Amino acid sequence: MYAVIETGGKQYRVAQGDVIKVEKLDGVDGDAVEFDKVLLISDGADKVVMGAPFVEGGKVTATVKRQGRSRKVEIIKFRRRKHHMKRQGHRQQFTELEITGIQGA
Repeated sequence: MYAVIETGGKQYRVAQGDVIKVEKLDGVDGDAVEFDKVLLISDGADKVVMGAPFVEGGKVTATVKRQGRSRKVEIIKFRRRKHHMKRQGHRQQFTELEITGIQGA
């Protein structure tokens, strides 16, 4: 059984037991998180329930494993022969989740 959920402006295909990294969510390690923006639920064989836009009664539960920051992304803007170079870096924060259950129609 798997589902497609939406969080942080992105869509993720998840199944029970999966560990995913999503945009930072509030919470500490061990907290329970519920996603009600479920776009699709499938039992893996032939039954597929699609939402318009979300599945009514669909819910995915997860637990927070850890909060963290990903690797640094370096941005360099350079113009040749102009004595111009600009460096910038960014580390995106994330939340690592373990999917514990999928409920729906």
